[in-house]
Amino acid sequence: MNKVYIILFFTTFIFIGYSQNTLTGKIIDEQGQIIFGAEIYAESLQTGTTSDENGGFTLKNIPNGKHLFVFSYMGFETQQKHLTFFNENKYINTTLYETVFHMDEVIVSTPFNKLQSQNVMKVEHKSVNSLEKKGGTTLVESISTIAGVSNISTGTGIGKPVIRGLSGNRVLTYTQGVKLENYQNGEKHGLGVNESGVESVEVIKGPASLLYGSDALGGVLYLIPEKYAANNTTHGDISSKYFSNTLGINTSAGIKTSGEKWRFLTRGAYDTHSDYKTGNNKRVTNSRYHEADFKAGIAYTNSYFLSDFRYNYNQSSIGIPKEIGKQETSKAMMGLYQDLNYHIVSLKNDFTLNSSSIKTNLGYTHNSRNLILNDEKTVDMLLSTFNYDVKWYLPQLGKIETVVGAQGMVQTNTNFGSEVFLPDADINDIGVFGNLNYGWNSSAIQAGIRFDNRKIDTKEHGTIGNDHYIEAIDKSLNSFSGSLGYKTNITHNLVARLNLASGYRAPNLSELASNGIHEGRWEIGNPNLENEQNLQLDLSLEFKSKHIEFFINSFYNNIYDYIYIAPTNEEINDFEVYTYVQNNAYLYGGEMGFHLHPHPLDWLHFESTYETVIGKQKGGGYLPRIPANKFDNTFRAEFDINNWLDFGYLFLNLESTFKQNKVSDFEDSSNNYNLLNLGLGGNLVYKTLKTNVNFTVKNILNKEYTSHLSVLNEEGIANPGINFIFGLKFNL
Repeated sequence: MNKVYIILFFTTFIFIGYSQNTLTGKIIDEQGQIIFGAEIYAESLQTGTTSDENGGFTLKNIPNGKHLFVFSYMGFETQQKHLTFFNENKYINTTLYETVFHMDEVIVSTPFNKLQSQNVMKVEHKSVNSLEKKGGTTLVESISTIAGVSNISTGTGIGKPVIRGLSGNRVLTYTQGVKLENYQNGEKHGLGVNESGVESVEVIKGPASLLYGSDALGGVLYLIPEKYAANNTTHGDISSKYFSNTLGINTSAGIKTSGEKWRFLTRGAYDTHSDYKTGNNKRVTNSRYHEADFKAGIAYTNSYFLSDFRYNYNQSSIGIPKEIGKQETSKAMMGLYQDLNYHIVSLKNDFTLNSSSIKTNLGYTHNSRNLILNDEKTVDMLLSTFNYDVKWYLPQLGKIETVVGAQGMVQTNTNFGSEVFLPDADINDIGVFGNLNYGWNSSAIQAGIRFDNRKIDTKEHGTIGNDHYIEAIDKSLNSFSGSLGYKTNITHNLVARLNLASGYRAPNLSELASNGIHEGRWEIGNPNLENEQNLQLDLSLEFKSKHIEFFINSFYNNIYDYIYIAPTNEEINDFEVYTYVQNNAYLYGGEMGFHLHPHPLDWLHFESTYETVIGKQKGGGYLPRIPANKFDNTFRAEFDINNWLDFGYLFLNLESTFKQNKVSDFEDSSNNYNLLNLGLGGNLVYKTLKTNVNFTVKNILNKEYTSHLSVLNEEGIANPGINFIFGLKFNL
């Protein structure tokens, strides 16, 4: 296996060529007026530029072969052009047409990187800037505003994404093109990624094991890092946000510069928050947290080769709240808290041949998790993971696009602390897959198949008969997964998508081999667990016209051998014992949405979404941690004021969450509640300087409520009350 890693690493330094292809052109609107500041970007090359004051642009060092170029500007429909180069220069004129709805985005989490309007699989794409306007304290809280996505929270510092009722190891998170591994099975283990330096988010709602292997059974959260600066430019920015509820400060600063071939960027961020305050103005003791984050990147490109190296270091201290006790605003850590350190290193290499391309992505994550109690370290674990991903995009045959590849990981878990909850272990994954896409007119079919193997070896811990004894495990698990999808334009404005996909998830280390106190109970793993396997059917309809759009997404997800934790009616050291069992289960539901932009009130928007999911065990009983139904309505005004404010906005949002009484046997039902939110902001313009200003009020009425997905609802502790959030961003 080591020989494979060496070969993959040294492929970084081959295929360097010398041909010099150049693309020049001009961007205009439908009246023939030039567009200044339009973006021209090639995702596969990670290179781009913007149109100048004459609407012109130039891109150099374009490799031979066929490439997709995307032309976009706020308020206009996104245009794309496939262009083929072979030692030549090209000139094109591009016309952009005004639109009142969202720009069409290139989807990078699916294998063929198509515009969303062309993609067979429905993927939600949101920029972090648009999510930040809604006032989330953390990245996961912001993402949970996407229909079909929720948040299991422990206070404000810990959040885990939930996609259509599935969470933990059933939702895979990718950052910097690397699978994030950070003991994500626990409810009180946060995402571990700071929103600083993340440009946009893509959410695949449904099994994506064909693309990513195990842990993508329920969906994928794909975090896209910020782009490098346009060619031959340098940019910097400083931003800060204040949160009144937690007396929190979030500060970020970054700078990036690009030449013709080399690109650099770096960014640092720091967050600090006191204990949060509920709607009855009581602070939740030990819900405070701090986070420091550093990101850097360097990229090189020439006519045949692209290499992008990224590094991320994240350190956080997060309190574990359990009560409403001492009322203070101190930010010093106390009692029981987590001390977490992540290092994420990724190296992406794209080699462009005349009629095909090879893409490799190597990643390493170093995750140190410490549990501190009264300044004494109890749990001290280190999870080290090496990931590799190789894709070969075969020469296109007519309208058939094909990709084959291999993915895998080598992982070790090591204990250094006095308490051992998970044993020392080695885990090896390897998977091979193939995927093809056939498109004609306004329709497309996509299909694929994949095989995976996971090898798990754990070390024996403790003494037989002792409460903390963990037996050694030597286990090999295999799985096949596949997908078939169809997309078509029923009419010019109406798009239909139908997808049938099978996914799988191998049991994680905690489910197989844990033994000890976790989440306030004594958990014991089950070494006899088998893979979860599912089959999900998705149907979506999407209608867009000049002044109205709506969508309907529905799904049915059948999961075989669903793994869940259940009480045993036994006790160890006064802790109730829970263990992992399997049963067949199913989930169904969907999302629907409506967006009205009435004419002639061009500045007004009304948006409404509804989402529902029901999860049940075969034979009776509901699944735990299923989000309640939610109805979300927003009135939004958009405006410019003379020459000093552009992209201004004002919104009023009502978030209505229904009563959740479809609960498992060992959880309580939750009441309904309504939250009112307000926001306004825009870009203040002074000469060439633009300063982004935003102001948001979350929970205006200071409602005292408890989310069904809050871990603290078991303690009778409410969610945060009113929160005034003020943000500034200076572009340098």
